[in-house]
Amino acid sequence: MVSLLYCVTCAFLVILVVGFASSSTIHNNNWAVLVCTSRFWFNYRHMANTLSLYRTVKRLGIPDERIILMLADDMACNARNNYPAQVFNNENHQLNLYGDNVEVDYRGYEVTVDNFMRVLTGRHETSVPRSKRLLSDEGSHILLYMTGHGGDEFLKFQDNEELQSHDLADAVKQMKEKHRFKELLIMVDTCQAATLFSQLQSPGVLAIGSSLKGENSYSHHLDSHIGVSVVDRFTFYTLAFFEKLTMYSNASLNSLFNSYKPNLLMSTAYYRMDLYERPLNEVPVTNFFGSVMTTIHTDSAYKGFASTITKSTDPVKDNGDIFSKDDKHEEGLQNRNLKEQQCSFHVWWKALEKEQGDVFIKYGLISMFAILGLSTLLSAKSTN
Repeated sequence: MVSLLYCVTCAFLVILVVGFASSSTIHNNNWAVLVCTSRFWFNYRHMANTLSLYRTVKRLGIPDERIILMLADDMACNARNNYPAQVFNNENHQLNLYGDNVEVDYRGYEVTVDNFMRVLTGRHETSVPRSKRLLSDEGSHILLYMTGHGGDEFLKFQDNEELQSHDLADAVKQMKEKHRFKELLIMVDTCQAATLFSQLQSPGVLAIGSSLKGENSYSHHLDSHIGVSVVDRFTFYTLAFFEKLTMYSNASLNSLFNSYKPNLLMSTAYYRMDLYERPLNEVPVTNFFGSVMTTIHTDSAYKGFASTITKSTDPVKDNGDIFSKDDKHEEGLQNRNLKEQQCSFHVWWKALEKEQGDVFIKYGLISMFAILGLSTLLSAKSTN
């Protein structure tokens, strides 16, 4: 009976510790996967959409090594382009999206459903370089942006294959099981975009689409010099929102979602939020579209070299001790803090307090330790 109680206690401890560890993973990096799935000149706007988001996330702090850029065609070098090696998203031609610092990871016929699924799940051939891999982890926030032509629960790739809603859901499920993200934001600009999210079941996923089932997504305006539309409405108003922000802005996802007006989009933006736990008004947009700011916390104010050091009048007489009692006391506290940082129990308990763990987990762990001690005591008495 005592051994059974001991085993049950250990099992509860393992479940609580593992559950807490998985739920308290700290957000420490951001990634972006930006995908244009369309070929041919008349789909110029889809490449401009993707390059516009690429420029935005880089401006807000996500480095190129954490961006996977997939472009199904090269409009900059198309023979019909009156502006060679340039791509614009506005008819004023003030901003060239295809500048010198664009790093395309997958281009042309490399942009396939198979390669897209491999990027998400991490199942690459050994020959694929690290620069083409999504090297995220359980502390990552990932922005997945896709644009192209779609329909009811599918998105076309290269006009000859489709990504189905269940394919996307399966890839996201694998990502979650392999701890490849902490939170995932999926943004899709295509016709009937909302239907692409219907099969998603993994927790920590937030999705937004440019249109509901049965609705089309429309282009914003035509450039008469280029001869085609240069940006879609949903992406245009997304860019208009972000152009007002910097990497230090505190604008929330809720403010982004509220900025989409049906009369401007000519469609109804859709949000899938049932799999996402945090309130949107508490989540900064930079949690997905910007860099992760590293903050170093200190227990006391920083003291520079200019601070006055109290010395005794006779250093030799005091055995070379040039520091005051206050400095000694502070040094003792620092040594004590260092020892606590090296102690595994203190590290674990401070992590529990920093994440503001659930009261149930704290007291549950304490109770389990008490039961474990009691069972050990009873076991020892029974053997005697």
